[in-house]
Amino acid sequence: NNGGLLHLFPRLILLFSLILLSTLPQTKRPHFPSHQVPPLLHSAAVSSPSEPFKDLVKTRLPGGFVAQPNIGTGRQKCSIARVVLQEGTGQVIINYHDANMTISWESLWIQYVKFPLVTLGYEGSYDVFVKAHGDGLSGQAQAISLGNARALLKVSANHKSPLKSEGLLTRDSRTVERKKPVLKKARKAPQFSKR
Repeated sequence: NNGGLLHLFPRLILLFSLILLSTLPQTKRPHFPSHQVPPLLHSAAVSSPSEPFKDLVKTRLPGGFVAQPNIGTGRQKCSIARVVLQEGTGQVIINYHDANMTISWESLWIQYVKFPLVTLGYEGSYDVFVKAHGDGLSGQAQAISLGNARALLKVSANHKSPLKSEGLLTRDSRTVERKKPVLKKARKAPQFSKR
């Protein structure tokens, strides 16, 4: 007889807890209308740091990159960089970001990008606008350097001999070797077992 009441005990506890919860005052959650964004989310949706540079590039390069007279294309491994030179103060803008302010661009790569300008003594007299994609930052830096040198050739043909003597006009043709069947990578073979 007592065993029959024991199976009802958990259900009674659940019933009493529901009754107790319904009598407690409920706290109100903030309700945002569909047209209003919460203040924290709104501050995160403010324009990104690249917005002012996007406007700068659009005003300085009317018609886009291709319409400019001093443009050079550089390639390295899988990366491609379009470089435009304009007379200015030596500012370098890569993918609508200031290269000196971007954390991912190390100072060594920025020096590599500016090397053709430094070779000719133009580091403070030209602004460099770059669109680069593909590969990693190292490959992009080398592609930008080649594009920079080619753009300087369009400024003046007299720049060819100093740039060529520094090896800045030579495209590095090395690329990743393709993987072979059976092998793990291009040349790495699985472990050989004699027996």
